[in-house]
Amino acid sequence: MRLSLRALLSSLPVAILLSQPAFAQNWSFDARNIGLGGVGSTGNIGADMIDEQRPYRAIVLPFGLLQVLPNLPKVDPTKDDFDLARAIEYIASPIHYIIGRDDTESGQLFFTDLRNGALSRDLNTYRGFSPVTSLTAEGLASPTWGGTIKFHKSANGSFQGVYIGAGPYLSMQTAALFDPALAALLDSPTPVYLPNTSFYMSNTTASQFALSITGGYRARVGWPGGGRNALDGLYIGANYHYLRGFRYENFEPNARLDTDAQGLLTFNPALGLPVTISRTTSTEGRGFAIDLGVAAVVDRWEVGVGVNGIANRIDWTSVERTNYALDSLFSGGEFVDVPPVPVADTRVELPVDVKANLAYNAPDWGAVTEVGHGYNGTSFRAGYEQRLGSIVLRGGGRYVNERWEPTGGIGFNLSSKFGIDVAAFGTSANFERKRHVAIATSLRFTRGRP
Repeated sequence: MRLSLRALLSSLPVAILLSQPAFAQNWSFDARNIGLGGVGSTGNIGADMIDEQRPYRAIVLPFGLLQVLPNLPKVDPTKDDFDLARAIEYIASPIHYIIGRDDTESGQLFFTDLRNGALSRDLNTYRGFSPVTSLTAEGLASPTWGGTIKFHKSANGSFQGVYIGAGPYLSMQTAALFDPALAALLDSPTPVYLPNTSFYMSNTTASQFALSITGGYRARVGWPGGGRNALDGLYIGANYHYLRGFRYENFEPNARLDTDAQGLLTFNPALGLPVTISRTTSTEGRGFAIDLGVAAVVDRWEVGVGVNGIANRIDWTSVERTNYALDSLFSGGEFVDVPPVPVADTRVELPVDVKANLAYNAPDWGAVTEVGHGYNGTSFRAGYEQRLGSIVLRGGGRYVNERWEPTGGIGFNLSSKFGIDVAAFGTSANFERKRHVAIATSLRFTRGRP
């Protein structure tokens, strides 16, 4: 049996990019929250209960699709125009318009030839872009749709209830290495030849797809004597997610590029095969995860703490592993695979994600901040909003994956029920991690006061 190099390698960008730290903000649909540093979806059940009672809803205007849709052949691995690095960028941020999106060098020729097993022996053919040399990222997309059945309600807004919901569960974890010497060669303004050298590239990307069936507890406790704010109270939430896994994939591609005495690519059998891939799969998984959250509103202040993914795990059974090997980088690019072999059951565990948020809302201004630790390490976000009649000015920033990204925005209250929000934010969702400016736009529909 043979497996096309194109089909295997083109499946990796989606897995890598969905786990990027940029994913959360680049897919956010509320320009107001983006302008405030991306704060607003805190991952705290208690804070989410408060958000459900906010007086507005946002609908995104996906202007980024005007850039993506005309370039769909670049994200289709069956097309000759397929561009692996550009596909990564489009998948990471398809919704919002990015200034200079296509100006970043993607290294299309290098990845296309590698995919097809048709590399030029002179690596200087591919100079002109600067790939990152290492990447470690992880993420979880697990939206839940459902509702709360309230079985005890009071006049002051207090209640207790049971939450029932369900939704998809998609997790990604990746660790990639790109040889620094090869990256320097590709980024060099002049030709570079490194004789008798081996360049290494490797990646481990694990993905899980499951159904999450959620049961939970919800409560709002009013303050003694009532409160000055309609939202005043203590909000408590807990979720138990039963996870039914449908697909587990773990790709481990490794590539080695060897040069001869003149610094040109060659094949050295003594060093082993130049490209190998180990693929581990399963379609049977069971697991669970627990979320806890609490938030409080006292007059103009809001504070909350959430702990998500306690004991977050899926145990995969009937696991199989298939190994693929390519004996040359110059002969047309097809992997030869060996029959799958059973391997031991696999448990995949995800980190606990902890977040704390603090907000203050005055009649004419507001400020929000959030600090977290879990996926991709420590993160921090903050934002400020100044309300000037029918115009609202916003500014903020976020720190994630050891990089600061600025944000800003403006809102127009066109009536008491309708407004438009526009935000600008920094994004490094490209193969070279160069900062670009992205524009987000959304419509705001207000149920009460704007």
